[in-house]
Amino acid sequence: MPELDPVAAYDLLAPSFSAVSKTRERYLRAIEDLIVSAAPKTAASMLDIGSGDGRRALQIARQLGIRRVTLLEPSATMRAHWPDDVEGWYVRVEELGSKAGNFDLITCLWNVLGHVFPTEARLHALEQMRRLLTANGRLFMDVSHRYNMLHYGRVRTLLRMLRDRFGQDWLSGDVSVRWEVAGGNVHAKGHVFTAAELEALARAAGLQIEHRFVVDYATGELRRSKYQGHLLYQCRRSA
Repeated sequence: MPELDPVAAYDLLAPSFSAVSKTRERYLRAIEDLIVSAAPKTAASMLDIGSGDGRRALQIARQLGIRRVTLLEPSATMRAHWPDDVEGWYVRVEELGSKAGNFDLITCLWNVLGHVFPTEARLHALEQMRRLLTANGRLFMDVSHRYNMLHYGRVRTLLRMLRDRFGQDWLSGDVSVRWEVAGGNVHAKGHVFTAAELEALARAAGLQIEHRFVVDYATGELRRSKYQGHLLYQCRRSA
């Protein structure tokens, strides 16, 4: 099956999204717990980018007592699972520039940024996230780590490192993503990041990284080495 546009892929994935999420439940819950622990306690507004069925964002908002929540999701099939009273932006991440607002908390989770192409579009998306943050707001985003040896294996990771060392091309992080759903598989183009790549993009977008968490993709445990998990970033606007 050919690789689909991300929105088309998520339209097909929507009926199985809950089941797919359960396969990574410990990782997803760990990310949510870290956000709830580190987010500003006075946050009154939240924007979630790439919300899917909206459950994770609404759960985070409930735990933080945030009443004003905006969900961004371009897939109509995914949005069909939202509660009726949710405020939504029905645009792609690349179209954030068309929206206005100020948010104390912005989340962009489960490698949503890895479905934005090309690199220049990722930078633009991060610049828009910065624009939408309040002065004391926080952005949390987690990305698939290209050098996660525990998940991808030592040999595969070392080969990636060698290729990157001599190629020095962020396009080498482009991968094919496959989800198993009822009736077959869904394929989409994705991107897995190095820490250096993501951190360079954040700085270029005017974001200050306050903390980088390394989270085991299988167990949700915090790891010390960046080579043992995927990456969650806590950011604010640079001075």
